[in-house]
Amino acid sequence: MTADEAFVGGVCISPGTSKEGITVQATNLESLTNQTPLADAGTESVFDKILSGDVDALSAFVSESVLPMVVPAAIGLGVVFVGYLVAKYLSRIISKPICERVDETLGRFIGRVIFYTIMLGVLAAVASRLGAPLGGVAAALAGATFAVGLAFQGTLSNFAAGVLMMVFRPFKVGDFINAGGVSGTVNEIDLFTTTLDTPDNRRIIVPNGSISGGTIENVSYHPHRRIEVVVGVDYSAGMDETRNALEKAVDSLAGQMIAGDGRGGQVVMANLGDSAVEWKVRMWVAAADYWPMTESLTSEVKRQLDAVGIGIPYPQMDVHFTRVDSASAAAPTKDAGPVRPRPRSRSDDAVRFAS
Repeated sequence: MTADEAFVGGVCISPGTSKEGITVQATNLESLTNQTPLADAGTESVFDKILSGDVDALSAFVSESVLPMVVPAAIGLGVVFVGYLVAKYLSRIISKPICERVDETLGRFIGRVIFYTIMLGVLAAVASRLGAPLGGVAAALAGATFAVGLAFQGTLSNFAAGVLMMVFRPFKVGDFINAGGVSGTVNEIDLFTTTLDTPDNRRIIVPNGSISGGTIENVSYHPHRRIEVVVGVDYSAGMDETRNALEKAVDSLAGQMIAGDGRGGQVVMANLGDSAVEWKVRMWVAAADYWPMTESLTSEVKRQLDAVGIGIPYPQMDVHFTRVDSASAAAPTKDAGPVRPRPRSRSDDAVRFAS
């Protein structure tokens, strides 16, 4: 401000300013300083009228302020509902042929991905249309995701393990597996857990991290399995007679046996045990018939051995005592020199244990 200028009522006046200019500047200054208080005063006056029972003011407030927000919100909810139906329909239509022709596990996973992708897209579109600040929401979600990630490290590891199992597929729905310390038929593979049904019809839910972090045994992966029955016979039984009896047991179940290279049946003398000669009877069968055929082969082995009179001994212990003459056990004289140990023999004074 120069020396010739002056402020009058908050308006800068110079010597060349006209009366009309002074009036315009004063009006603009008043409008700028009083814009927000006037709006607040108007809002307060409307609520005062509503609280005092003015129906017209309430109707005007609803029509001018509430309805313009309710109608878009209702439309947004309708769009979300339609998007939910569309997501369910598309996920089912796309995943069904994959489950039937490729793999049920992969089909279910793709169906879930499609459903959640469509729902997230619909929710983001509706929120953006309603004027939601998606940039701020994204920043808040990023911060929340970091905090949640630190708090739920185990959950995120289960998620990562679930994605890896979906990609590499060490087993699928319907397989019988031994994993995570439990055994059962796979019922469902989710992103965080795997659901198993045990043979005695118990439902077990195992975290994916426990499964991927250990050894996975897929019992039903191959179509064929080998049965092995271990049997011990008396030492007095003849080898040829025993082998013939065990081979008859295998031949009696030839109709259910899988033939071919490396398949079929086999009788092997495995070990000379403490109380019996151990034999192994092996036979290849379909994986679905493993347990019934195991019982059938065991029963047939017992039946054939009983038919030829070969017994299956149980563990036993034989104790043998040898009497020693008292004269030979007398202490040596002094002239006999020092007593030296001599090698032991089977006829010495000893207790021999044989099983």
